[in-house]
Amino acid sequence: MKKRIALFTTGWCGEILCQFISGIKDALKDNEADIFMFLCYPTYIDTVAIKQGQMNIFNLPDLHDFDGVVLFGSGLDFRDRVDELIQRGNDAGIPVILQGTRRDGVSYVGSDNYQATKDMCEHLKKKHGVNNILFFAGTKDSHDSEQRLGAVRDYLKENDCEDDLKEVFYTNWENAAVTRRVTAMCTAGEKLPDAFICANDGLAMETCVTLSKFGYNVPEDVIVTGYDHIDDSKVFYPSIASIDQCFNEMGAAAVKLWKELMDGAPKGCSEVISCRYVPGDSCGCFEYRNSDMLRRQKGRENFSNRAKNTYFNRKLDIMDSTILSCLTYQDFKEKLGQLLALDHTHEGEDFHVVLEPNYGLSIYDPNIKLNTDRYSKNMEVIYSSADEGSYDADLFGSAELIPGYKDDGKNHLYVFVPLHEADLAYGYLIFRDCLDNIENRFLNVYQNRLSSVMDKFRHALTLDLVNKRLLDLMKRDALTKVNNRMAFDDKEKHLQSMINTELDVRFAIAMFDVNNLKLINDSEGHEAGDAYLLKACRLICSVFKHSPVYRMGGDEFVVVMTGDDYENRQALREHFESMISPYSDVLPLPEDYVSVACGISEYDPSKDAYVSEIINRADELMYADKAHKKNKKI
Repeated sequence: MKKRIALFTTGWCGEILCQFISGIKDALKDNEADIFMFLCYPTYIDTVAIKQGQMNIFNLPDLHDFDGVVLFGSGLDFRDRVDELIQRGNDAGIPVILQGTRRDGVSYVGSDNYQATKDMCEHLKKKHGVNNILFFAGTKDSHDSEQRLGAVRDYLKENDCEDDLKEVFYTNWENAAVTRRVTAMCTAGEKLPDAFICANDGLAMETCVTLSKFGYNVPEDVIVTGYDHIDDSKVFYPSIASIDQCFNEMGAAAVKLWKELMDGAPKGCSEVISCRYVPGDSCGCFEYRNSDMLRRQKGRENFSNRAKNTYFNRKLDIMDSTILSCLTYQDFKEKLGQLLALDHTHEGEDFHVVLEPNYGLSIYDPNIKLNTDRYSKNMEVIYSSADEGSYDADLFGSAELIPGYKDDGKNHLYVFVPLHEADLAYGYLIFRDCLDNIENRFLNVYQNRLSSVMDKFRHALTLDLVNKRLLDLMKRDALTKVNNRMAFDDKEKHLQSMINTELDVRFAIAMFDVNNLKLINDSEGHEAGDAYLLKACRLICSVFKHSPVYRMGGDEFVVVMTGDDYENRQALREHFESMISPYSDVLPLPEDYVSVACGISEYDPSKDAYVSEIINRADELMYADKAHKKNKKI
């Protein structure tokens, strides 16, 4: 049976993450093992709810079902989550390996940032005469960032020039923080340092871009260095002098460490990979790189990448419009499934969309809550396609993680990405063998777009249902539950529009007035009067059962007769008269007493231009009937 390794991280450092995973995959070639990567995209500036919604994907797996845990700390710089995952791995009794950051008693794999950083400082000092440094750090909790900063300080201290480090600025790994600090420096006319040492290549490139906006050139006016030696920094102009952490080798070292732990090595053992400083254009060492050739290659790739992005964005636009056009949750499930079955080029052949079962139910009932710190026992399969064919069942147990998963065949990488709105779990996506889509952040874009349109769909449908219910309440008479005057006003407008367009309209309006309501209210009370009104309303509804009935207020009702009721209006009138009591004002009234006056008027296209004319005739006929019944009272 295949081994299963759980990998937890965020996707913001996609290139180095892919290098690390490639190293793991290469080292596992002679083993039967699948990698299950639980990936999300939280940022430090996100709300607590958004972070929870993103990192809820870490709660999905039961680590008792795995053979090892790897935490890619270079991308997972959230201390509480790291500690929680370490504890879960320890509770499951499986090897736990932490990359990029250290914890007591936890096995560690990393790179020797420290010596490589001192090598960089030596290069800057001896070759370029750097005496004034601003260090752009990541976060104070980041082991990598603090180790790099510590190496700079130690080198300067060892060379009796500690004061060369003029400022340490913590960016929280946000490029925007670099932009703010450099902008403030240039705007205030501060003297630039000799070198900006940045805790990763992204911060270094942002430093170069912001400096150029104020007329400064790198490296002529100031030196900039980075870390990670990623592809973007290699083709950037100027190419970034950086430290190659050798993440591919680090991934292989993680597998070596895992095997040793499986064979009984003690917890806390470590593997450390040597790093190397790679000079580049941004420190003035143009001879170390062939950056122009890399840029030409990148230019060729941009053509095909632009086409891919165009089709990808078109696919997402179609997905948005398809989902937002759905009028029910069932419609949403069917149309999304059909769309994905028609074209899943970007998603890959093995791709799954699973949703929380309460996602659909919560649309129709606001009292149904969605999970915020876990996934449900059973999940709803919206779309599933794998080598073995589609997964046909509607539900599957979330403990299985992947619909139809089989632990045989060649090794695979499965990537789990959350679908959510704030901290509300909607479900998750599963991609297979998708390193390119991790590196180019396709998964992040896909996650954001699908989560966003699902949120819009859910809220729109919920709001539509609420509005319909409110409208129904607004147009419903509270006592009798038939339509009220507001509903009749809308009906009158509809009839008027039909008259205006000269359609073949055939309808009649019946006006009803319940006799003796005031007499009953005065003699027996309003509760008895209400009961009497209900009895009269039920009689009207039972006779004119195919026509809408409206209570206009007080003791007045209106019926709009169309279809069979219109054709049989005279027979219905006679039947109604046979059902009511003769008029009487002598108390006490009989228990089954119901007396109602009625007038019916038909639309006559030869003389009626307005619905109000028909209403007025029916009203006059009703009052004439009322007077006639009073004159015949018993």
